Amino acid sequence: MKKVFCVGEALIDMICTDKGMTLSEGSHFLKKTGGAPTNVAAAIAALGSQVDLMAKVGNDPFGDQLVAEMNSFGVGTRWMFRDKHRFTTVAYVSLMKNGERDFIFSRGADESLCKSEMEEFDISTYDVIHFGSATAFLEGPLRETYYFLLEMAKAHGKFVSFDPNYRHLLFKNSVEDFKKHCWYFIGQCDFFKVSDEEAMLLTQTENLDDSIESLKARTEAHFAVTLGGNGTAFRYYDKTVTIPSIQITPVDTTGAGDAFVGAVLHQLCISGKNDILSLDFDQWQNIIFNANKAGARTCEYMGAMEAFKHLNNQIFL
Repeated sequence: MKKVFCVGEALIDMICTDKGMTLSEGSHFLKKTGGAPTNVAAAIAALGSQVDLMAKVGNDPFGDQLVAEMNSFGVGTRWMFRDKHRFTTVAYVSLMKNGERDFIFSRGADESLCKSEMEEFDISTYDVIHFGSATAFLEGPLRETYYFLLEMAKAHGKFVSFDPNYRHLLFKNSVEDFKKHCWYFIGQCDFFKVSDEEAMLLTQTENLDDSIESLKARTEAHFAVTLGGNGTAFRYYDKTVTIPSIQITPVDTTGAGDAFVGAVLHQLCISGKNDILSLDFDQWQNIIFNANKAGARTCEYMGAMEAFKHLNNQIFL
């Protein structure tokens, strides 16, 4: 079986459960493990594939929680480094009545992941390398490490997956810088996933069709544009098709996109093909449909990690 390597941030989400209140007004918070690549790794492991996560957390109780959570899913944590000088990154979020989010990002250890820590890292033990960090394109050593690992992955002929995970509240003052880094990774990857909003942001278009055509013109990679309950638009070479999802009653959409990516990468691991790039259009359509199901089923539970506990290959039947 093939093995996946995920790299990026591992953090704690502090979610205000006093609905409609600002962070200054709220008194009750729910602590959840998070970080997009952390979620993807957990989903892959829950589905039954081998995966390791590289991230940096603090040498503190929140770091303990993140490592323990990953171990509980069966994610390899050898490359989860502990920073003795910085705390684990924490995001505080409250959902306002108007749909906006009151948000504070207290960045700590995640940004200090340095390429100097890669001395014993052997990329030859992995088949798929996934870059999916919401924070990697902020300033700091993590960004340099991301580029270093991408160069290593390309030099060793690895299958590269990318998910930009745009967060407006992180990049509202540096959107163009974020887009610049995204386009570089899109140009280097074999598969990428974006939401419909991200597709239009990156391509500076106002509708889905135009954004897909713009993406097709600028990359040869297979890509998926997730459309929520409307399924996923998928590009395979010169073909583009919209693949439906399944009907559910959503409880919490947190982690749905990460479950989608995790399900795609899991299926690539068990494809039985020596060369993932030889998968045909029908095989890819089935992979995307199954990933849609994984994303939808995740929305039936409160919290991404709780949802991932219910992920298994049975959801693909």
